[in-house]
Amino acid sequence: MAKTAFVFPGQGSQTVGMCKEFYDNYACAKKVFEEADEALGFSIAKMCFEGPEDQLRLTMNTQPAILTCSIAVLAVLRENGLNCQIAGGHSLGEYSALVAAGSLSLVDAVRSVRKRGQFMQEAVPVGEGAMAAVMGLEPETIDAICRKVEAECGEAVQAVNFNCPGQVVIAGAAGAVTKAIDALKEAGARRAVSLPVSAPFHSTLMRPAAARLKEVLDEVEFHDAKFPVVANVTAKPVTKAEEIRSLLVQQAASPVKWEMSMRYMLGEGFDTFVEVGPGKVLTGFTRKIDRTANALNVEDMDSLEKTLAYFKEVR
Repeated sequence: MAKTAFVFPGQGSQTVGMCKEFYDNYACAKKVFEEADEALGFSIAKMCFEGPEDQLRLTMNTQPAILTCSIAVLAVLRENGLNCQIAGGHSLGEYSALVAAGSLSLVDAVRSVRKRGQFMQEAVPVGEGAMAAVMGLEPETIDAICRKVEAECGEAVQAVNFNCPGQVVIAGAAGAVTKAIDALKEAGARRAVSLPVSAPFHSTLMRPAAARLKEVLDEVEFHDAKFPVVANVTAKPVTKAEEIRSLLVQQAASPVKWEMSMRYMLGEGFDTFVEVGPGKVLTGFTRKIDRTANALNVEDMDSLEKTLAYFKEVR
């Protein structure tokens, strides 16, 4: 019997039209969108299905959109009898994982992540922050180079996403990120490329956003999780309501330890990872972290059928 983990994607996985097939074919998915629309006071469903893309790309829209899609896909999986024993989510995806684990309601989650997006964007004006993906250097080397650049230019730049072997994302002030890219290439990085994002997520520049997010999350009701969720900040499982709340505040301005989170789950004997929601980013990471793991994703009817067929076979 497969030990199954559900993993939930973060920003960057959004596309116009995402989850429309589930909305059209599953009443349980449609209900998730209707709940989210009501909670937000506008139609996130319309934005997911029709865009426009430039609006969907704004972080205060992207975050509730991806979360709603992930929870709609989760509802479809559960209706088909699929469940998990542990979960994790990349950045924003951690909120989706917590909804799945019953720690956070869908209504509170979509409202909170919309505010999270707003606070993150307001912390650093558009164009003043940047992020870049770095390929082919050890995390320790990247970390050391970022610290050196930071000390030299007096502006923030840090390693903020440890995604999989050979891929780390850095973030910070735009000028410092550009200098770090040059220094990393000089040090032998295979690639160091700027990412099309509107803010330097998870860097220390997000501390003002984390402080404002704390005020919002302090008013939200959290419950103990029904199964462990592996936290981005610690790469360790968490189930207690108050610890979950505290870690979500820290998470906004702390690195995402994704590879370490995956290795924790693999070490606990989890061998099957289902990416729940738009895109296949985490599925790609899973394959790079452990080629022997079963990496599946569900984002539309076709991928759902493949995943259900897989579970039918292993049962």
